[in-house]
This record gives sequence, C-alpha cells and structure tokens, in this order.
Amino acid sequence: MKDSEEEFQKKASKIFGGPQKAALGKGASVKHVIAVMSGKGGVGKSFVSSYLAVLLARKGYRVGIMDADITGPSIPYAFGLHVQAYGNDDNMILPAASAKENIQIISSNMLLEHENDPIVWRGAMIASMVSQFWSQTLWEYLDFLIIDCPPGTGDVPLTVFQTIPVDGIVVATTPQGLVSMVVEKAANMAKMMNVPILGLVSNMSYVKCPHCGEKIEIYGKDHLEEIQEAYGIPTAVRVPFDALISSYTDSGSIEDLNVDYLDPIADSIAAMEPGVVSDL
Repeated sequence: MKDSEEEFQKKASKIFGGPQKAALGKGASVKHVIAVMSGKGGVGKSFVSSYLAVLLARKGYRVGIMDADITGPSIPYAFGLHVQAYGNDDNMILPAASAKENIQIISSNMLLEHENDPIVWRGAMIASMVSQFWSQTLWEYLDFLIIDCPPGTGDVPLTVFQTIPVDGIVVATTPQGLVSMVVEKAANMAKMMNVPILGLVSNMSYVKCPHCGEKIEIYGKDHLEEIQEAYGIPTAVRVPFDALISSYTDSGSIEDLNVDYLDPIADSIAAMEPGVVSDL
C-alpha cells in the first residue's frame, strides 16, 4: 500500500530535513546544479555527465563538472586531464580546465600524488569530500554544474541532495536495468527533494547494423516511452553501442566527439537558463 502524500512528505522530512544547504566559498558562483544518477554501475553515467557538459559548453554556457564518484573517478580520464588540483590563499580548491571548452573539473584523482592510488575510505569521509568539493572549490561564474554521482542512493547521493541545491536530475540506465523499480527509486528521491527529473537516458540501447542500418536490440525492448509516461519524465533518449563514444572517451578526447544522442537532454537543461552568455 502506497503512502499518502502527507506520510510521504513526513518520510522525506526525516531523510532530507537534517543538514542545511552548504554555501559556496569565497569567489565561487553557480547558477544551476544538475545531478546525474544511476541505479547501478556500468551504465555509462560518466559518459552522460561529461558529454552533457560538452554539449552545454558548445551552446556558450560556462560549465563545470564535480566528479562525486570519489572511489571510482573517471571524469578527468574522459577529458585527458592528468593534473593535480591546488589551493589559493583563501583555502579554495582551484578546478582544472578542459583543453577545448574550458569546462571546470574537480575530482578526487586530482588530489592524489599518483592518480592510480586507491582511496580506501569509509562512507562518512567520502561524503565529506563531496561537501568540500561544493563549498571549497572556486567554481567561477558557472551557468551549470554537473554532478556525476556514484551509483545508487547511498551516502554520496544523499549528501548531494542534503547539502547542495540541486535543480534537476538526469537518470542513466541500460535496457536490462530499465525497470519500474529503478526509475521509481529515482523518481521518489526527486519527489522528496522537490527536484524534477529532466531526462532519462537508456544507454547501450541497440546496435546499428553497419550493412543495412537495422537497429538490433540485443538486450530486448526497453519500454522507454511507457516508463517515461508513467513517471512524468519530459525527455527520454536512447544511446546505442557506438564505437566512437568509447574511442573518444578512452583517448581523453570527449570534447572532440560529435554525436546527437543527448541533444534533447541538453536542450531541456539549457531551457533553465535563457540565452547563451552568463551575466554573472
């Protein structure tokens, strides 16, 4: 039996009514925050985060990415960044800038002496770093900050929603994981926070035959439209198996990738900020 609206909001208050939203640090400015989530790992969530940032930057917006997947960071790899982050005199962390679109990026890898060193921390320490990434990084005049969350609804996503003013959510999944339960968890988390789900991405949705162009759904039909309608998600897209994606990502050249799979999601996000130049 489903909770009444009043009972649902009481539960939401218990979960999210604790810590207040953290303030940005000295000199930092962010207009809109978009969290990219997934119900499980291995669904291409980091591709969605990084390429959405690229698409928004191409539209003229100032964009940043917070790699909140602390123990499994992959955002710097996609952009070919192998640098360390440093602080300024105000104890603010300076994010790295991507080579082509000047996307501001912070990741746990940038705080390590060697980027292949493991981070062997408990959940509380990991969540604390995510809070610091928000409040102690010198995000300079961003129109959009994309947060690449780790899979699931554990410590880090909870910290993101408790302490950071998230404006919208994009859910990434794959056909075999695109079931009502996975989407319902994301939808209910968004409802608890009164944050809209802006888009749903079905990654690895099909393979296109190079000879005849037929779309082969190797994981079976994903029922994307039915789930989109059931949960009131405005935009849903399918991303195929595409060798270009892995090739450009693996080479650290995602800013040179040019595919249109995520364009509708990027357009939905851009609708939050009319115009193409930040006025901050």
